[in-house]
Amino acid sequence: MQTIIRTLFILSFSVTSVVHAGARQQMETFTKNLQGLSSPFEQTVYNPDGKVTDKSSGMVKLKAPRQFRWQTLKPYPQTIVADGNHIWIYDPDLEQVTVRNQSAEESNSPLAVLIDRSEMERQFIVSEAANKNGLVWLLLKPKKPDDAPFEKAMLGFSPTGLARMELYDGLGQRTVISFTQWQRNPKFSKNDFTFTPPKGADVVGDVTPGATVTPIRD
Repeated sequence: MQTIIRTLFILSFSVTSVVHAGARQQMETFTKNLQGLSSPFEQTVYNPDGKVTDKSSGMVKLKAPRQFRWQTLKPYPQTIVADGNHIWIYDPDLEQVTVRNQSAEESNSPLAVLIDRSEMERQFIVSEAANKNGLVWLLLKPKKPDDAPFEKAMLGFSPTGLARMELYDGLGQRTVISFTQWQRNPKFSKNDFTFTPPKGADVVGDVTPGATVTPIRD
């Protein structure tokens, strides 16, 4: 979830006016009246020496208040779905599904707060960072660093919205996620934020006693 995750909206602004608006203002503009988002993504992981250790790409979908779908397509398929009650992680190569309760803390990743602005201030210390690479940046530091999988997150905004997210952990590893072709408030499929374990897949994990988990398909 740490990686747990990416709008064609500010078209009336010129590049110059947007850059001078500041990251907070761009964040407010990007998230105004927002109920859902979807975008392709590319993710690159760098080790402390700056060498690439992993690259992947896929599609991310977010829906208020706390549902998301993170689907990696290349190089290896993997699906992560948060349905509001559980988080499902499906690895087709291993034929394994991991499920756990979706707590409020888990759902409030730097990406998820795009559709729940109130959680951004509750979860993070927020400040503006220096402009770089043609983007204006917002810096998020967890208020409870011992419970967070990263030390800080950087959100970089271009004239068309969130373009890049960078996560830094305590070991010096950096994860960079680039987003393109944001769609605001798209029409989602009813299956986008539900998950049914495929027949034959091993289902492992820990859920609250008495919780309802979707059964495996026949």
